[in-house]
Amino acid sequence: MPRSTKKGPFLDERLLKRITNMNSTGEKRVLKTWARRCTISPEMVGHTLAVHNGKQFIPVYITENMVGHKMGEFSLTRQFRGHTMKTKEEKTAKKPGQ
Repeated sequence: MPRSTKKGPFLDERLLKRITNMNSTGEKRVLKTWARRCTISPEMVGHTLAVHNGKQFIPVYITENMVGHKMGEFSLTRQFRGHTMKTKEEKTAKKPGQ
């Protein structure tokens, strides 16, 4: 369920302060953040944020299409390793009782 429009989007104050400081000085560097629940605002466009996924920091370049989404949407927490494949030997070998 989305956040109430009366409350407005959740923005991490510390992160927003760091980004506005970078915008005023014109510098570009990667900012590490744990604020996955923070909504992406227009001030963040053009910056690269390293969002924590529980194990490591995933660099995410913020574009205009991401405004309004949460940062956690772009830093996946689960990694799909594929379905298990049976080896050729197991496929050709007959099971006991057959």
